[in-house]
Amino acid sequence: MKLRTLLIVLVLVGGFVFLTTSPSSPLRRDNGPLWSGPTVARSAGLGSDEVNNIDVYKAAKDSVAYITSTVYQQTFFFEMVPTRALGSGFLIATDGRILTNNHVISGSSKIEVKFADQSRFDAKVLVRDPADDLALIQIEPRNKKLPFLKLGDSDTLQVGQKVLAIGNPFGYNGTLTTGVVSSLGREIRSENARLEGLVQTDAAINEGNSGGPLLDSQGNVIGINTAILAPSGGNIGIGFAMPINRAKAMLEDYRTGKSFGRPRLGISTVFIAGDLAEELKLPSTGGLLIQEVGRGSTAEAAGLRGYRDVVLVGNMRLGIGGDFVTDIDGKPVREPDAVTRAIARKRPGDTVALKIFRGGRAMELQVKLGEAGEARF
Repeated sequence: MKLRTLLIVLVLVGGFVFLTTSPSSPLRRDNGPLWSGPTVARSAGLGSDEVNNIDVYKAAKDSVAYITSTVYQQTFFFEMVPTRALGSGFLIATDGRILTNNHVISGSSKIEVKFADQSRFDAKVLVRDPADDLALIQIEPRNKKLPFLKLGDSDTLQVGQKVLAIGNPFGYNGTLTTGVVSSLGREIRSENARLEGLVQTDAAINEGNSGGPLLDSQGNVIGINTAILAPSGGNIGIGFAMPINRAKAMLEDYRTGKSFGRPRLGISTVFIAGDLAEELKLPSTGGLLIQEVGRGSTAEAAGLRGYRDVVLVGNMRLGIGGDFVTDIDGKPVREPDAVTRAIARKRPGDTVALKIFRGGRAMELQVKLGEAGEARF
């Protein structure tokens, strides 16, 4: 009896030892932490794209300005109350010149600029371009050379290339977001403005990002973050930036002291090519089908014609019967923003040569450029 009891005890003890020492035992509690990872702690291995993001951010962050503008508004009781708006901008020279959006500083009585090192400056407005929603402001750097960003070339942008945005969304300054160029030549309209030739991107842009730089993978500014499509009140991955070459034109006019004004042709267009163009009996090589001609515009004065009828192409309403622009200043039209690109370096009063297709035959017109804001659609 004692022998049997002893054997039972030994079996139970052996089973317990097995269960608590076996690697596969559910009862074992000493087989290390409940996560997997390297046996020796090391710094994270970074991919080449991550390294590029980090390098661009480090090189650019100290040149990005975080702008607070103060606007006095009258209340129901006729009291003047200061309200504040947040935006972004970026240095373009060591002497403290900053590019931003016009709507960031429009109507402000005081503009304050802050940088990543927490230094603060008051700023004054040098020049504004409401038609392109651009502005140049100035701070006094207090005998300090400020870091600045290099301006790239927005005419060479391609859909799919990487872009990076740095700004001050909702007051979270120094925020980096990344994405790609989603499309080119976009147009957006509001009750009071019409912006053409914009760069569309899926890099997250939110309230407070306006005026900040959109950078390429080399750290060059290729756009100024301007607007978002936000039907739900937040970012949905559709943002718009003003091409930097548009800002270059404003800067050049300011530098040379020329009268400032943005040229406009005064037409709205849709790019058509291939099978659809053939179905409409238009050259399949492509061009811009004029939808509307602005009333009182130089395009109307030159005799350009808009649509005469409307058809459905899939779910899109398309105006047909208008002039079809195939060449601008001797260059074939291959992009939706061909007009914007062609007149970017021109001024009001300059002429542009258009080759159009009308009624089955080609013809050429010389059109004098008007000034932004003249055309009414």
